[in-house]
Amino acid sequence: MMPLNFWLVFVVALIPLAIGFLYYGPVMFHRTWMREAGLTEEQLAGASMLKIFGLTYLFSFFITMALQMVVIHQFGLSGLFAMLPEWNDPGSALWADLNALHAKWDMYARHRHFGHGALHGGMFALMFVWPIIAINGLFERKSWKYIAIHTGYWFLCLTLMGGVLCQWLQLPLPPV
Repeated sequence: MMPLNFWLVFVVALIPLAIGFLYYGPVMFHRTWMREAGLTEEQLAGASMLKIFGLTYLFSFFITMALQMVVIHQFGLSGLFAMLPEWNDPGSALWADLNALHAKWDMYARHRHFGHGALHGGMFALMFVWPIIAINGLFERKSWKYIAIHTGYWFLCLTLMGGVLCQWLQLPLPPV
């Protein structure tokens, strides 16, 4: 498989916590979110924040790992070639051909920058996450405002996460 920069993945998984602190905090949507969710300050105060933040980080880590496949197209090579014995040999003809393709088309410059990752992260939020939130909201009889608040949060998170991953998760092909 392609090498991963796990340190960056651990850092990017912090983005939903940081955005959530601001987004659901008093500066932005705290009161509106509480009203639309049917929560009170007393209910919020009674929760185990260590558990909530810990699980949020764990789930954000999972999301970050999956989001890489959406924003970094070169992962498709893993699916095509990872089962071949040559995949593990950087000096093989397979890697020589892949490096030649990379050099000819300059794949990183075209698809490995913040804007590209942000575009795909935002599209993923709108085309995948929003429908899931909306379906749950409809069955829970929540308002469209509730659905919009949560969709907006995930749109911001996934857009920023996708941009950061695509910009800094450098996965150069092994040298020939």
